[in-house]
Amino acid sequence: MKLALVGDIGGTNARFALWRDQQLESVRVMPTAEYADLEGAICAYLAEQQLPVGAVKSVCLACAGPVDGDEFSFTNNQWHISRAALSRALQLDQLLLINDFSAMALGMTRLHESERLLVCPGEAEPQRPAVVIGPGTGLGVSTLLKLDEGRWRALAGEGGHVDLPIGNLREAALWTCLFKQLGHVRAESVLCGNGLLRLYRASCDLDGQVAPLTSPAEVSAAALAGEPVAVGVLEQFCDWLGRVAGNNVLTLGARGGVYIAGGIIPRFADFFLASGFARCLRDKGRMSDYFDGIPVWLVTAPYPGLLGAGVALQQASVQDVLSAAN
Repeated sequence: MKLALVGDIGGTNARFALWRDQQLESVRVMPTAEYADLEGAICAYLAEQQLPVGAVKSVCLACAGPVDGDEFSFTNNQWHISRAALSRALQLDQLLLINDFSAMALGMTRLHESERLLVCPGEAEPQRPAVVIGPGTGLGVSTLLKLDEGRWRALAGEGGHVDLPIGNLREAALWTCLFKQLGHVRAESVLCGNGLLRLYRASCDLDGQVAPLTSPAEVSAAALAGEPVAVGVLEQFCDWLGRVAGNNVLTLGARGGVYIAGGIIPRFADFFLASGFARCLRDKGRMSDYFDGIPVWLVTAPYPGLLGAGVALQQASVQDVLSAAN
């Protein structure tokens, strides 16, 4: 496969890299707010690499949101693209758009042992699905399936928008506070960067306390410093992530394991590992024993979405070759 471009585009940042010999090169993180559109960001990246438009003929972009048809609007940033127009502007032979968490899931197939931390021990069943889930600007969820001949499939979905589950009376009271603000309370309403701040404010409101912290970073920093209210909020954040992840395991029969990905949890990995996440993951009443032996990992790799975009492009190219041969 010739030199290609891969991108992982979220609500806050666009990550780009060159893909050569199944490896990433020249990774660059670019704030989406600094560019009027995707084409401008890609052209700026290519210029930094001293590559003219047209020098790269194959591109795979992992995009936050449901990917379908020619037109695509990003869920959490201002960009909008047309596949046909972008292909013409960049002089591409191949443009592959995939859901950002589908790319994240495919990236799990390239992890080294040093790029994941064990949360729950177990033995993955290779022919069963694996869940890939993680909070960032939003909450991403995908399913990873192993196919034959070393190939993989990531099932795209919008699992971050499922209803937020309630596991105890405290959570019911917090849900009520959130419902008064939001109406429909999605998992992503809490399990994302801004959701952490929303949860903090709801918790303070429920307990009749002042809420002096004004950003997700302040909440997590206060929790790591031991401030009791913030500790409780971050603990609840981890608990709710466990409940949502556990629901996915039961729905999918995901005995292939659970990968906790995204940009938020690795920032407080030690706190997360000591939290109630694992307890809430399996807090499913009569089905709690189902979770025995299912491994769970926290992903610490820096660019798994970019790796997954490269895997998707590689698999698409191999499929094209096989189709031509037949």
